[in-house]
Amino acid sequence: MQSFKQYAIIGPTASGKTALAIALAQKENAYILSLDSLAIYKEIDIVSAKPTPQERNGIEHFGIDCLYPNEAFDVTTFIALYQNAKSAAVAAAKNLVIVGGTSFYLKMLLEGISPRPTLSQEQQQEVARQMQDPNRVYRELLAIDSDYMQQIQPGDRYRTQKALEVLVATKTPAGVYFAANPPQPIITESLPIYEIVWDRTTLRERIRLRTEKMVSDGLIDEIITLEKKYTRAPHCMKAIGIKETLIYLDGYYNKAQLIEKIAINTGRLAKRQETFNRSQFKDVIRGDLKELKQRLLS
Repeated sequence: MQSFKQYAIIGPTASGKTALAIALAQKENAYILSLDSLAIYKEIDIVSAKPTPQERNGIEHFGIDCLYPNEAFDVTTFIALYQNAKSAAVAAAKNLVIVGGTSFYLKMLLEGISPRPTLSQEQQQEVARQMQDPNRVYRELLAIDSDYMQQIQPGDRYRTQKALEVLVATKTPAGVYFAANPPQPIITESLPIYEIVWDRTTLRERIRLRTEKMVSDGLIDEIITLEKKYTRAPHCMKAIGIKETLIYLDGYYNKAQLIEKIAINTGRLAKRQETFNRSQFKDVIRGDLKELKQRLLS
C-alpha cells in the first residue's frame, strides 16, 4: 500500500482525457477506472466514445462495459467500482488512473455519501406505490422536511424517491437522517487531480470533428440496434448523441442537422462540465493537453 499511487484526469468531453489516461497508465504501470455515465454500458460504444479494445493497449479498465442499457445504476455503483479497481491494483502491484467526464462521481469518491438504510420488500413496494405520483410525494416531503427538500428540484424524481426511501425505512425525515449519518470519504489517500483545459473555440471544433467521426463510424446503426433491443425507455436512451439520433430516425432532422444538434448539445455539456470542475475541485493542476502530457509523461 505504501507504494500505491493514483491519479485523476478530468476535463470536458472531447478534451483528450482517454488517450492521456492510457498513456499515463502505460508509463506508471497502472489500471484505469473510467468515471463515465455512458461508457459503463455494454453495447453503447460509438456514442460513448469509449476506447476500443485496441486503444486500451491491454490495460485493464474498470467502469467500462459493466451493465446492459436497461440496467440502472447510481453513485454507489461507481463507489463499488473504485473499491474493486483499487483492490485489484494493489493486489497486482499496480497503480490506478481515474478518468472521466462525469466528475460528479469523482466528487462523491472524495467526499463520500451517507449510508443508505435498507428497505424490506414491503417497504420497497410502498415506495413504488407512492412514487406513482412523484409530485404529490415531493409536496408531502417538502411540508415535513422543507430545509432538505428545498435543495431538490420538484421534477427530480430520483432524489425525491431517495428521500422517501429514508422516511419509509427509518420514520425519520431525510434531512435529520443525513445530519446524523454524515458522509465519509471513499478515497483517503493522496489523489492529484489533473484537468485538461481548452479555449472554447478549439474545443467546439474538436467536438464537431468527433461528432462527424461518430456518424461516419456507424452511430446511426448503433442507435437503431439499441432502440430495437431496449426501446426508448431506459434512462441512457436520453443521453446526448442518442436522443438526437432518435429524432433523426423520426424524420425531423437530416444528417447535417443531426451532426449540428449533437455538436451543439455536446458543447453545452462541455461548458457545464468545465463550470462544475472549477467550482467543485480545489488544488487542481490545470493545463492544456500539451502541457499535461509533458508534465505526466516526460
